Amino acid sequence: MEERKAVIQVKDLEKAYKLYDKPSDRLKEALGLGRKKKYKEHYALKGVDLEIYKGETVGIIGTNGSGKSTILKIITGVLNPTSGTVKVDGRISALLELGAGFNMEYNGIENIYLNGTMMGFSKKEIDAKMNDILSFADIGEYVNQPVKTYSSGMFVRLAFAVAINIEPEILIVDEALSVGDVFFQAKCYHKFEEFKEMGKTIVFVSHDLSSISKYCDRVVLLNQGVKLGEGSPKEMIDAYKQVLVGQYPLPENDDQNLLNDGEIESAVASAGKKEEVNQDLAVNPDLLEYGTKAAVIEKYKITDDMGRDTGAILKGRKCSISMTVRFEADIEAPIFAFTIKNIKGVEITGTNTMVEKAFLESVKAGTVMEITFTQEMNLQGGEYLLSLGVTGFEKEEFQVYHRLYDVMNMTVISDKDTVGYYDMNSEVKVLSL
Repeated sequence: MEERKAVIQVKDLEKAYKLYDKPSDRLKEALGLGRKKKYKEHYALKGVDLEIYKGETVGIIGTNGSGKSTILKIITGVLNPTSGTVKVDGRISALLELGAGFNMEYNGIENIYLNGTMMGFSKKEIDAKMNDILSFADIGEYVNQPVKTYSSGMFVRLAFAVAINIEPEILIVDEALSVGDVFFQAKCYHKFEEFKEMGKTIVFVSHDLSSISKYCDRVVLLNQGVKLGEGSPKEMIDAYKQVLVGQYPLPENDDQNLLNDGEIESAVASAGKKEEVNQDLAVNPDLLEYGTKAAVIEKYKITDDMGRDTGAILKGRKCSISMTVRFEADIEAPIFAFTIKNIKGVEITGTNTMVEKAFLESVKAGTVMEITFTQEMNLQGGEYLLSLGVTGFEKEEFQVYHRLYDVMNMTVISDKDTVGYYDMNSEVKVLSL
């Protein structure tokens, strides 16, 4: 069996920044005035170890500020580490934040030569790749205009076209792809597939968990500069979901900054048993709320098939939408409802207890009820918004007691998206006749 070759080796990597209360403190320290330390150290990365092997596609996930972009910049040489070592064996092409490596005064053609030269190519080699780059970018005559006049979409098209067409051995991509339109993103991911088939190494950071699930062989989870774990996409996405809702057992000291696979599984399983959930990351601060408040929705949550409260649901798995309602008045026959919309505001699906013939009783003031809708998640992978409501009829007049529009974000994670909003879960048979 052929031994795997490590093309990126990161050992005990740390990146610390000095944070000053005021600019004058920075100046005093630079001039050597005063003995007292005038800064606090912030670690963007702390003691991170990582090996990436030839031909792997590795995703790096984590919340904002977890150190994802920092580690990519250190690997590509854009940043120097505070301590630790990084070894790279192979030609790297990197697409980091918008504008990295581009001269805003140069036109597109000039920037192609600039980037190609920085990556070690001769003019002749860049000339040979020029048609492929221009064809992939597909920005027409704008390629002859200064890039400072480009839209963000045109900019990322050109940057990715250069990065992908100079035949790197290692491709590193930050969140930049989220700027392009859906058709360009599809073309980029198709190129990812080609790279994987060619045995190239890909490392990318993304908040798009569906892409992480679909394309990655392995995923690394970072949180506040510490590597929490690494493993299969499903395993790490499950752990990430716990981090998002504050249910992941974060390390308490430097000797416990990495959980192994067994500990992750145990932590994820036990996290679902916790009663207190931090929903701040999932709740919309600008939600639309109205109603008579004869009944009030006090709590709400989305729960996955393992009993964990989370805004991220795996496609094809069971999930539950729950709300806790307190009644301030007697109501003859309340109706409890939920609606799911896409981010464009289109109502995709929803139901209520009257349609489902699940509850047709009167309720007394002071009563508290929990209503749970359980279903299989067959929506395509993507971002959705959840709305909740309690309504009813009084003397045949429709009444809204409490409605919460777009109250929570719901992410559906999928490694197979079909056409449209839903997956029909078709069973396919192909026979030779």
